[in-house]
Amino acid sequence: MMKGALVIAVVISSIYALPAQAAKLPQWHGFVEQAYAGRISQDRLTKHQDYNMLEQRVQLKTRYGIPGENLLSHWNSVVTYKGDFLLDEYFDTTGSYEVRELNLAFSPTRIIDIKAGRQVLTWGTGDYLFINDLFPKDYISFYIGRDDEYLKKPSDALRISLYPKTVNIDFVLIPYFTPNTMPEGDRLSFFDSFQRGITGRASERNAVKPAWQTENMQYALRLYRTFGSTEGALYYYRGFDPSPRSYLDEANRQLFYERLDAYGASVRGSFAGGISNAEIGYYRSRQDVEGNNRLIENSILKWLIGYDKDLGNDLKVGAQYLFEQKLDYAAYKEALLSSDYFWDEYRHLLTQRITKFYKNQTVMVGLFNFWSPSDKDGYARASCAYDITDQWKLTFGINIPWGEDGITDFGMMKKNKNAFVRVRYSF
Repeated sequence: MMKGALVIAVVISSIYALPAQAAKLPQWHGFVEQAYAGRISQDRLTKHQDYNMLEQRVQLKTRYGIPGENLLSHWNSVVTYKGDFLLDEYFDTTGSYEVRELNLAFSPTRIIDIKAGRQVLTWGTGDYLFINDLFPKDYISFYIGRDDEYLKKPSDALRISLYPKTVNIDFVLIPYFTPNTMPEGDRLSFFDSFQRGITGRASERNAVKPAWQTENMQYALRLYRTFGSTEGALYYYRGFDPSPRSYLDEANRQLFYERLDAYGASVRGSFAGGISNAEIGYYRSRQDVEGNNRLIENSILKWLIGYDKDLGNDLKVGAQYLFEQKLDYAAYKEALLSSDYFWDEYRHLLTQRITKFYKNQTVMVGLFNFWSPSDKDGYARASCAYDITDQWKLTFGINIPWGEDGITDFGMMKKNKNAFVRVRYSF
């Protein structure tokens, strides 16, 4: 919150500068939600063996256009706020509060939009697959059955969007690093190389984040343009890997987020009666360019292709194929010790999505399936959502990760199978 103080100060000073009758209170919206996820099989490695989510959540959100005769009002300035109060009974807490959005958006000229403050950043073309979107994610929320909104974490950032005639430009500056939220053992068991197997609360590993200083600022750039019904984009990112994949100090069980440059491109448009997309990304490991440091993640090449089609009668299907290659693999294998775990050079991942609506689109049934033939693992996510009224919504589903080997992305999560239910009242 302290890092957003400048934005808040500008907004408050502008409002106080207005005549009293000009300032109107904003309208508030939000929801109240009760959520529970029970384990399909017990997991003695985590805090609770029978469930991994029991919580009550209240979200409030609003948008406020700056009124009056002042610079911010002439720039069509809008303050956006979204905050969640969470009572998380899994950890027996009294409650926590998270500001998910608090930003000021304005347009100083016709071709420039600026947004400063806390915001959720996203781009790319993948469906649950992220190549050029290296903004932070919350994978604990993803696995335990929270709403998809909570997969994306907010960042405190400055975003500048330019719209000249030739190409649109998005530039993002993130002053300090926010990592992905990964399984940590208390709620979800996972593979821990220090424990040499799947572990839970016994894990004592620690991920060291980069310090908040000028040289550790992150930058992201997107250039994009539409050609008829097709949009093409180029991407650049300079910062850190959002997941801790490298070792800082093996003896003290310390991981870290290595410096990373990412270059990519994507295309999305109409094809064969549906929507197709393709995306590619090259991750350059700045601290292990040659790939011969066994403690630091190698450079990686990723690409995906996807296709979605509306089959009519409120039925939609989609599929994706993702390919990953660890570069400088020979140097990587040569540097390994005999006791080290090692990862394959190639990874193949297929996804399938099926969505069907019933009862005038008040009931949605969906299935999303991940399957990796190379890792011999997968993850099935099935859900059903019922809009009982305009205010009340009931959602339930299951999360089934599986795999032959406890070291792979989904195989390590196989003890975390659950069935969840969420009841939400919106206002």
